Amino acid sequence: QERGALGFERHYHVTDPFIRRLGLEAELQGHSGCVNCLEWNEKGDLLASGSDDQHTIVWDPLHHKKLLSMHTGHTANIFSVKFLPHSGDRILITGAADSKVHVHDLTVKETVHMFGDHTNRVKRIATAPMWPNTFWSAAEDGLIRQYDLRENSKRSEVLIDLTEYCGQLVEAKCLTVNPQDNNYLAVGASGPFVRLYDIRMIHNHRKSMKQSPSAGVHTFCDRQKPLPDGAAQYYVAGHLPVKLPDYNNRLRVLVATYVTFSPDGTELLVNMGGEQVYLFDLTYKQRPYTFLLPKKCHTSGEVQNGKTSTNGVSNGIHLHSNGFRLAEGRAHVSPQVELPPYLERIKQQANEAFACQLWTQAIQLYSKAVQKAPNNAMLYGNRAAAYMKRKWDGDHYDALRDCLKAISLNPCHLKAHFRLARCLFELKYVAEALECLDDFKGKFPEQAHSSACDALDRDINAALFSKSDNAEDKKGGGPIRLRATGRKDSISEDEMVLRERSYDYKFRYCGHCNTTTDIKEANFFGSNAQYIVSGSDDGSFFIWEKETTNLVRVLQGDESIVNCLQPHPSYCFLATSGIDPVVRLWNPRPESETLNGRVVVDMEGASQANQRRMNADPLEVMLLNMGYRITGLTSGGAGGSDDEDSSEGQVQCRPS
Repeated sequence: QERGALGFERHYHVTDPFIRRLGLEAELQGHSGCVNCLEWNEKGDLLASGSDDQHTIVWDPLHHKKLLSMHTGHTANIFSVKFLPHSGDRILITGAADSKVHVHDLTVKETVHMFGDHTNRVKRIATAPMWPNTFWSAAEDGLIRQYDLRENSKRSEVLIDLTEYCGQLVEAKCLTVNPQDNNYLAVGASGPFVRLYDIRMIHNHRKSMKQSPSAGVHTFCDRQKPLPDGAAQYYVAGHLPVKLPDYNNRLRVLVATYVTFSPDGTELLVNMGGEQVYLFDLTYKQRPYTFLLPKKCHTSGEVQNGKTSTNGVSNGIHLHSNGFRLAEGRAHVSPQVELPPYLERIKQQANEAFACQLWTQAIQLYSKAVQKAPNNAMLYGNRAAAYMKRKWDGDHYDALRDCLKAISLNPCHLKAHFRLARCLFELKYVAEALECLDDFKGKFPEQAHSSACDALDRDINAALFSKSDNAEDKKGGGPIRLRATGRKDSISEDEMVLRERSYDYKFRYCGHCNTTTDIKEANFFGSNAQYIVSGSDDGSFFIWEKETTNLVRVLQGDESIVNCLQPHPSYCFLATSGIDPVVRLWNPRPESETLNGRVVVDMEGASQANQRRMNADPLEVMLLNMGYRITGLTSGGAGGSDDEDSSEGQVQCRPS
């Protein structure tokens, strides 16, 4: 009976009308500094917060009451707070900028243990129900430590040392344990890669190293191989490794600021600082569609993108050591199934939005239709065209993925073939773009001398010419600089292999901005994880539909920046915090209530402003945060970092 009721509760507690009516219920006041972390207990009747004021407060959020406030003994900002599982909500753990991890007994309001093992700021604590008396920490010294609170030990040990892989400058920023299989730990750090570790495998490896009679002989090897093969799997948005040098040149930092698993443990959500929010599917994994390493690093039989992905679906792109070619299309293709009338109407609305240059609106409508008709090539081809026009960060890569999907469904999709060549060019895969264009001309000879084809040909040849001009400066470089020059930030061979084997994202969520703080969260909302929520530098928080990636709600959550969003474990109830010294509680407001003043009505305008902010000069952003308005930043189009298309031939731009 009770389980059935809980299932009903979970299924219905975040439904669309509820999201549309989500509004501010209360502000919890008690802190005197920024509130950097929030944590619900398992039952959802307690909420803990940690702040720059070095205090932690435990609230009764349902009655808006402060139950307990205590100084944590930290001497700097608190960044993480966690209830220890199986402690009856008695034990609270905090991590702070003083590099310390403190354990508190709430019944006596005392700090009962202090760990000082880290040498830089502690950013996150993680716990797991299956590991009582155990927790983990991630800190900016590049270490993930594991703690044992049992009476006879009370110690910590290094579980993962990222500096052995990425050099001395790497910083760990966030971590989380899979709620369904507590052996898996996800870690976010400097750079675009998110790392998933098998804790049990690491422990078994260490045990066997110690027990081995010739352990002494293998000391050097052990140092070289701190993790056993198969204990780590990396995930990355496929376009980011290629973009890294460009971002570095513009002082744009990529860093995972938050990682979390879906309630069922099958998906991993990442708020990528300096970029967008990404969802990775841990079951149906797919390889990135583009290189992670320079060509010269690959042998012809070895390139990962030519392989079939683990779920048996080929990416449709073959990158051999001699370059790029499309998968051979079948001579006769079954005609596309007609869309049912209601989807045809959505497609027409999307085409009209496209004609009016409302790119985001067009993308959202195509996405809605794609969700209902996932095997319709035309929808993917049209959405790709809209992405290519909008040009937000990652749009050309999403367009490339859509083109490949369209071609896999209909190998004779002319526009998708051409757009693919344009996407490869925009993503700086110039040689591949040329081969793709040649392939296109061979398949569609009547288009070979169209104005769009000629223009892309010119662009590609100009880029190849300038590349050969610069070749002397870049000898030995290759397209992606995965190897750093100095010893301090040198990348190990093991790290190179793990990066090369990374898996790509399933969904991308755009609209927020995450460049100013490195603790910004993104979370699943609803126990079926139907929605994604994220904080933002503009003081708002954003809510997307998970499956369509469409933005459905933006609410003003802070005067400056929303960093934390923690959904209640079983109700449509959200706790948020940021720079303001308060905790805000949100739930669906009664329909009789007057209009919610915190709703951001122009979601599109807010999203465009955030894209501009992410691409602005860091100095401009700093001035903007101080209250100055910079003309170039606050007006004009969403100036994504990609160059303008040089041509708009008929073959490329109009949706079908």
